[in-house]
Order: sequence, then structure tokens, then C-alpha cells
Amino acid sequence: MRPKKKRAATPPQSLSTRLVDGFGSDPLDPYGDRPCDMVGAEDSATLQTKVKRQCPPVPGVYGMFDRHGELIYVGKSRSLRHRLMSYFGEAASKEKGGRIIENSRAIQWETQPSDFAAQLRELDLIRRWAPRFNVQGVPQRQRAVYLCLGRKPAETFFLASTPPTSDCVAVEGPFFGLARMRDVIDALNKTFQLRDCSQQTVFQFQDQLSLFDRQPRPGCLRLEIGTCLGPCAAACTRKDYLKRVVAAESFLDGFNDEPLIAIQELMESASANQQYELASRARDTMKSLAYATRKLSYLSHARRDYSFVYAATGYDACSIWYLIRSGEIIDVVAAPKDRDQYQQLRPTMQKWASMLKRRHERIRADHPHSVAVVSKWFRKHRGELKQTFQPEAAGRRYHHLAHHRAEAL
Repeated sequence: MRPKKKRAATPPQSLSTRLVDGFGSDPLDPYGDRPCDMVGAEDSATLQTKVKRQCPPVPGVYGMFDRHGELIYVGKSRSLRHRLMSYFGEAASKEKGGRIIENSRAIQWETQPSDFAAQLRELDLIRRWAPRFNVQGVPQRQRAVYLCLGRKPAETFFLASTPPTSDCVAVEGPFFGLARMRDVIDALNKTFQLRDCSQQTVFQFQDQLSLFDRQPRPGCLRLEIGTCLGPCAAACTRKDYLKRVVAAESFLDGFNDEPLIAIQELMESASANQQYELASRARDTMKSLAYATRKLSYLSHARRDYSFVYAATGYDACSIWYLIRSGEIIDVVAAPKDRDQYQQLRPTMQKWASMLKRRHERIRADHPHSVAVVSKWFRKHRGELKQTFQPEAAGRRYHHLAHHRAEAL
């Protein structure tokens, strides 16, 4: 029987009630609210004692709150008690954990049925609340950014701290290192001849001009040196620009190494002409592009090979079936525990099977950021691929689980 959600413990009087009733809804939890609890104290010693006494050694996520009730950090662990107790040790006092505890007056945790579920929940909470210790002021950890292609009417590569929900052709990430990724953005826009100017710029394509329109002037020198098609100066048609956008999208999908070839040629040419400063800059850009390409190859592998149902076993009998399509989580259901529940799921399995048959079609999913978690999870836990199956095999999967459950009883 599933445990009921606990009422959060009363925090210190100086602590605001903001968020103490829970982290908010979880779109990837088919069971509803998870068991949640909170402890608070004015000093770290008392906080440590309460965590040791009340926190369970199970998978979950946790949040740290300062004296004003602001959520300042979110983390996850396969054992909440062990992870939270590590913040109070001497080894953590001079590290990031020590700075977090020093600013914390309350700790809230929410159990999760599996380590996989905890990783998904952690990413969701960081994107939703943007706690300051997750995104800034952490020298040991570079800030995560997402590589985006979009912003109509003249698409361009740009960076975002969280995946945009609209006006994007493609989003990949997270990547780490803001300065490094800025070099990547600069190289990609120049290689694919896409604009990098402000969104406030007025864009006009050749096929949009009327007979008596004046030819607009370019807003920068990139058109003259051949690194931009010039949508601000009506120097190209919308069709020509879209060809370059499609080529750029192909790079994000892992099927186009044009940027690497272009930078390699620039570096070799500059070196041969004794333009050593230019060659050095090209070498640094090459390193950044190599990092982005390596990361994109992991994601493209997930998009190419990860289309199935993943049965994640829950420690508390709250197992979840995840529909993963092209590396992204599309839908979730509670794993059936008896024949009646399985029969109720059969229409859903038929719908999932239909969706996987169209997996090569690009669709706008609700959780595009989940591909990073999925890719990393199966790369580190290859054995978990044995827990995957196609929707058509859901019946055999259920009967197999039911047989093992009966043997356990």
C-alpha cells in the first residue's frame, strides 16, 4: 500500500511558508503527489539531527531554503538520507555543499519511486524554480545552457538558460560553459550563413519586396565578407535562407559535419599564411565545436535508437512505464498491478504503438529537455535496456511481471 503524503513539518517562525507544502505538480508522475516532508532549524547542528532522524534512505529530490523561505538549491539522490547527511561533513565544509548549508534554514525532500524518476524530477524543478545555487555562484560547476535554432522570420543559433517552449526549430542540450558555447554559436552562424543580429532588426527577403521598394542596407559587414545571407538587406530569398536552416538542423541531428570542416580549413589556411593569431582563435573554436559535436552525437544516438517503453521499477510498488520516442519522454502511465488495470491500459498501448511507428516525424513534445536525462541514464546503466519493450509486447511484459510477483508472494 502506498504511503500517504506527509504534512510538512513546521519550519522556524522566521521562515516564510513559500513552497513548504510541496515543490508543485509533477507532470511525469502518474500517481499524483509524492510523500513529502520538511525540517527546519536556526543552526546546522539541529538541522543535521532532524535530517538524520526523519529523512528516509530512498530515492528522491530535495530542496534547500534560506531564512526568507526562498528555494536556493535543488538536488537528487538514490538515497536521500545519505546525500543530505554528506552536506554536514567536514569534507563538504569548504566545498559547494558547505556554502549551501551555511545559507540554509530548512530542507524539504520528496521521495521518488526510482533513481530515474528522481533525475527527471530534479531537472523539472531546476527549470521551474531556477534556484540560485543551481545556476550561479558555483565555481566548481559551469552553468548549463541550451543550443537553440529558431526565432522567426530569420532563424539563427542562440543560447538559452532553459529550453524555449515556442519559436524554435530545434533545441539540444544541456551544454556546459557559457563562454565556450558562445564561441560555438558564433562559428555555427558564420558557417551556415545565418544572421546573429538583434531580434528587433527588420528582415526582408528578396521575394517579399514589391516593385518600388528600396533595397535595404545591411546592418553589418557579414554580408560583404560572405558569412551571412543578409536577410536584413533582402540579399536572399526566404527559400534560400531556409536551405541553410535545414542544413543547420541537420548538424543538430548529428548528420552534418560542415562546421568542423570549415573551421579546420580556416585553421590550416591561417597557419599556412602565418596568421598565427587567427589560427589560434580557430583552434579554440575547433575545441568548442568538437565538444558540441561530441555532445550532439550522444543525443543523436538517443534520438535514433531510444524509441520504446521503459519499465522503471519502483521501490515502493509505484512502478512507472515511460513512453520514450526518439529519446524524449512523451507519456507516462502507472504500471499495471493486476489484470483489470492491464485491460484498462490496452487502448493506451495501442496509441503508443501508433506514435512509435511515426517516430521519424519531428513533433513538439512537452518534455524536450528529457532527452539529456534519457541519453545519460542508458549510457551509464546499459543493463536497464533489458527493462524496455515495444507497446505491442505490453501483454507479455505484464504477464512476466505478474508471474514474478506471484512467485514472490
